[in-house]
Amino acid sequence: MSTALAFSATDPADLWAEAGDAAAALVTGEPDAIANMANVAALIWQAIPDLNWAGFYRFDGQELVLGPFQGKAACIRIPLDKGVCGAAARLRATQRVEDVHAFPDHIACDVDSRSELVVPVIAGDRLVGVLDLDSPLPGRFSAVDQAGAEALVARIASALIS
Repeated sequence: MSTALAFSATDPADLWAEAGDAAAALVTGEPDAIANMANVAALIWQAIPDLNWAGFYRFDGQELVLGPFQGKAACIRIPLDKGVCGAAARLRATQRVEDVHAFPDHIACDVDSRSELVVPVIAGDRLVGVLDLDSPLPGRFSAVDQAGAEALVARIASALIS
């Protein structure tokens, strides 16, 4: 099945709302978590401007392991005590970083990344992983982006459980 996605909003809050609706529709009825992550990563890549990486890291019970994504090849394993993704998973709290080079223990998978937004994926009380968005623009992610990404993840978290 092919799904044509078109996003018409120009306001960031409206764009995230459209992306959230599309993500919820994509995962409805599909039980495979990896397939759902792949489609949502591609959707975000298509919908949200100024990204150079969009994807998921899955929590395997000990560390984060690379999941489906769009962008350049990435770090495969991330300990919970390293980097922005590790902090989001460890703290179970979104990390919005204006300048990744100023973040302690930042892991530079792509030296072109300048800012990052990482949202933990939690279903019930279980940490499933994180949604990781990178941009080559410093300060790319606003509070509106954070709220939109968090709302999107909350809507689909149960469809990302393997």
